Amino acid sequence: MTSPPPPFGSAGEHRLQQRLGTADRAARFYDRQVRPHLTAEMRDFIGRQAMVFLATADSRGECDSSFRAGPPGFVHVIDERTLAYPEFRGNGVMASAGNMVENPHLGMLFVDFTHHHVGLHVNGVAHLRHDADLRGAHPGLPTDVTPGRSPELWVHLTVEEAYIHCSKYIPHLEPAPRPAGRDAARPKDADYFTGPRAAHGRPGPA
Repeated sequence: MTSPPPPFGSAGEHRLQQRLGTADRAARFYDRQVRPHLTAEMRDFIGRQAMVFLATADSRGECDSSFRAGPPGFVHVIDERTLAYPEFRGNGVMASAGNMVENPHLGMLFVDFTHHHVGLHVNGVAHLRHDADLRGAHPGLPTDVTPGRSPELWVHLTVEEAYIHCSKYIPHLEPAPRPAGRDAARPKDADYFTGPRAAHGRPGPA
């Protein structure tokens, strides 16, 4: 009889583990660290975070990484198997959300750089929801996630697995207020990487 597949990890992970002799170590990690839902400690951790890194891919597997930030808890924990975060008006490209339309698998990485120096991976299936629709189903959603801005959409994630990112190589960062005013030597965002200096091969400011 063929043994059932392990409950966590991809087929590629398991093939490499067998090839490199790490299967037993990986099995201990899956058993001790990976959960199919958010523990109370994970939910509390997410509620304290002000940023998250995103990983998406389109239907062809072409990947994109992105970043979201907001007040602590802007990624809202609905329950142990469900998260939601708002999508605001941006550059109009919709790279991450567009990938989710084709391929709903979403990877999220929360990192605490300032206190406990630990990370949390949350992977699952994402769907886009209009604000009114999601709020009708979950009236506990925060009403003023970012003052003065209203979500265009929410990303609603059904959690499939969650696990730790160890602290070993997470740097320590000190929170500091953003400097007031604009540095005149700094190009505007629209010109930072693709402005006149970049077009003529001249490096911008370090």
